[in-house]
Amino acid sequence: RIVQEGVAAVPDVPSAARSTHCTVKMRGSTSLVRKLVSACQRGSNAAWQEAVLGVQQTRLMSAVPARDDDTSNTNARPPPPSDDHSKDGKVLHPELLNNSVLKTQYAVRGELYLRAEQLRREGKPIIFTNVGNPHALGAKPLTFTRQVLALCAAPFLLERPDVDKLFPKDAIARARKLLEAFKGGVGAYTDSRGNPLVREEVARFIEQRDGVASNPEHIFLTDGASVAVRLCLNAMIRHENDGILVPIPQYPLYSASIKLYGGSLVPYMLNEKAGWALDIDALRTSVREAREDGKLVRGLVFINPGNPTGQCLSYDNLRELIKFAYDEHIVLMADEVYQENVYQDERPFIAAKKVMFDMGEPYRSHVELLSFHTVSKGTAGECGLRGGYVEMTNIHPGTVDEMYKCASINLSPNTMGQIALSVLVNPPKPGDESYEQFAREKSAELASLRRRAHMVTDGFNALEGVSCNFTEGAMYSFPQIRLPPKAIAAAREAGKAPDVFYCLHLLEQTGISTVPGSGFGQEEGTFHLRTTILPREDVMHHFVDKFKAFHAAFMAKYK
Repeated sequence: RIVQEGVAAVPDVPSAARSTHCTVKMRGSTSLVRKLVSACQRGSNAAWQEAVLGVQQTRLMSAVPARDDDTSNTNARPPPPSDDHSKDGKVLHPELLNNSVLKTQYAVRGELYLRAEQLRREGKPIIFTNVGNPHALGAKPLTFTRQVLALCAAPFLLERPDVDKLFPKDAIARARKLLEAFKGGVGAYTDSRGNPLVREEVARFIEQRDGVASNPEHIFLTDGASVAVRLCLNAMIRHENDGILVPIPQYPLYSASIKLYGGSLVPYMLNEKAGWALDIDALRTSVREAREDGKLVRGLVFINPGNPTGQCLSYDNLRELIKFAYDEHIVLMADEVYQENVYQDERPFIAAKKVMFDMGEPYRSHVELLSFHTVSKGTAGECGLRGGYVEMTNIHPGTVDEMYKCASINLSPNTMGQIALSVLVNPPKPGDESYEQFAREKSAELASLRRRAHMVTDGFNALEGVSCNFTEGAMYSFPQIRLPPKAIAAAREAGKAPDVFYCLHLLEQTGISTVPGSGFGQEEGTFHLRTTILPREDVMHHFVDKFKAFHAAFMAKYK
């Protein structure tokens, strides 16, 4: 009514505002509306005086044409606005950014990483074990994947008469098929959900893996799985009372994205003493407490195999999760990007979708499930190509359409990532020219990763005051470090969290870049760090030796 009829028309407006006799009409000024809404929210006379002043300024500057008797210099630059539009001459001043941006933290590329980059630029050798980036630490790309990518990126090679001497026949055939499907080649946009051929290949991959039908129309290809996760969280979170259950320790993608989109992270603790096991009772407690606090728990994230904890969920664990999601009416978000990275035989990877359909009704038709996968992990390790997908199961068709709309804002996922994904889900088959080399490269890398998982775990467990659960899967170890009281006191004096203090000293003295456990969440009073198991085996021996020497000196100093 203030905007439509004027301040004087509203009887309960404080007198300080009414006394101005200022009549305001809607003139399309968002600044005017914002000032009045702010005054309504704050309610004090001072707030109304500020608002009316802003209204008068807005009318004079932009809301209405200048009066005939206005003698002011119309060519003069208007005075700076009185609100928080800018500071120190900058509209994009760091203190005037979206508050959700300012609150967002991402430890994997945080203080430790920035210091490591600075040291690297100064010439210090750095072992970057802070992020799961296989090729950066020496992993070789799979030959068949790069052959197909090369031919798709440079299709003129297919016109050479000797192309079959340069590339295997199955790589040539795959490239021709993909180029036929990618109209205009890899330099052209695709459907915003990704190329239909590749989505069909993803659907067939899921069907062969799980024995369950998959709808390619409910599969979105994205620039890595992280983009798919953010797409889904952005759709799910409406306001700060919308809560997402996330395991602690967790991958900071989730905490950062939930904060960025204005939601609330609802933590549930994994049991370190039981090998980072999932505890359904802890889940129930987290949901009950969140609801008592006024939160609407809408989603449940689980990471299988785990990041940073490296555990593999059993079939029974997944059954419990699915039943819990059904009982509590919560959307399941299955982060399954490490499904190829398994280093023990007792608990092989099993997809949540397979278990859900095995359980029959009502679960197979009613549990809402979002499943994520990527080319960045596994033996492909193609982090830089940014290829991933989300499959939406039992998601309302109208919601799928809305997410399609949001995906369309980005026009198209990148084409090279889509082609890498095509090879991931549809690799060479027995009898194909490339099959033996492809299978040999994959098995050799997985065997090496299994050895490195043992090397890192055994190395940590040999250190004083360190305990580490075996890395059953994924790419990381997450040891607990029992720091001496003197080290904790020194950290506090330096203004650092104790695990950050330890990791910074490790970096400065050895060049090993890790991530402190506080970046992932950890039980109060415990300290951890995350390191990848990705350095090559010859480097890994050096890594273990350097870590051992540093830790011994650190503990001796602070005993």
